[in-house]
Amino acid sequence: MSFDFLQDGSSPYGARYVGSMVSDIHRTIAYGGIFMYPANEKSPKGKLRLLYECNPIAFLIEQAGGMATTGSQRVLDVQPVEIHQRVPFVVGSPDDVNEFLTFVKKHQ
Repeated sequence: MSFDFLQDGSSPYGARYVGSMVSDIHRTIAYGGIFMYPANEKSPKGKLRLLYECNPIAFLIEQAGGMATTGSQRVLDVQPVEIHQRVPFVVGSPDDVNEFLTFVKKHQ
């Protein structure tokens, strides 16, 4: 999928951010799309915690037919090394998450 404009002039993606992961994930499940909280310079290990934020949501998303990744591996395959461990987090439909992963590979 490209980021070209559709025939009616609209963009194929819109951006929404509620600020609460649970409500953002609910919106992603209800309407489709992708939720991303990737690593950045300020939080190189990510912001969300693996054991009690990312793993439960990753489990639900995968049960619904979606994907959950850190950008380098499946979230549910990450072996915890500490209780408050943080990871980058990207979840959504397989098409959208795979598109994200192609961008990650391309720009590494």
